[in-house]
Amino acid sequence: MEWINSLISCFMILFSIIDILGNAPIIMGFKSKGNLIDTKKVIISSFVIFLSFLFLGQPMLKIIGVDIYSFSVAGSIVLFLIGLEMILGVDIHKVTKNAQTSIVPIAFPLIAGPGSLTTLISLRTTYNVNIILLSLILNMIVVYFVIDRCDFIAKTIGNNGLDILKKIFGIILLAFAVKIFGANAGQLFQQGL
Repeated sequence: MEWINSLISCFMILFSIIDILGNAPIIMGFKSKGNLIDTKKVIISSFVIFLSFLFLGQPMLKIIGVDIYSFSVAGSIVLFLIGLEMILGVDIHKVTKNAQTSIVPIAFPLIAGPGSLTTLISLRTTYNVNIILLSLILNMIVVYFVIDRCDFIAKTIGNNGLDILKKIFGIILLAFAVKIFGANAGQLFQQGL
């Protein structure tokens, strides 16, 4: 039963940071300009980026001399800012919106962006890798469904509904950012002593 709670928690964190519902209007904007979006290509590209960072992110950090606790604290600050963006409706990080392919800017940086990649490494300090992988797969299924049906979803939920969901997931992100900061900052202080 504990693994189910962990799975739900991990899924919700990734769902919040990937923010596919919040990105649905951007994707619809690309479609309305006549850009063709290959949903399978988006999913495969995003998943490969996520897996690469999940398994190679930590060794890469060791090569550049940064420990997981420092990276997690830095990641928690990024998550905190993204959560504030979602709640306050401001853009701290600007995304280029004139690209013409499914990989850029939809797979990266909209879906597999800096925030979600940072989150993956941070999640490794809290969750089992199998839980993270399963959460990632479930999120990719949701992302596929939303991209494939984004016109219908946007009409059903409406702009107000999308705004409300964005704010709810922003609060979840803020709470998770505080949790990661608290868990890892203590380790940093112990290492410093």
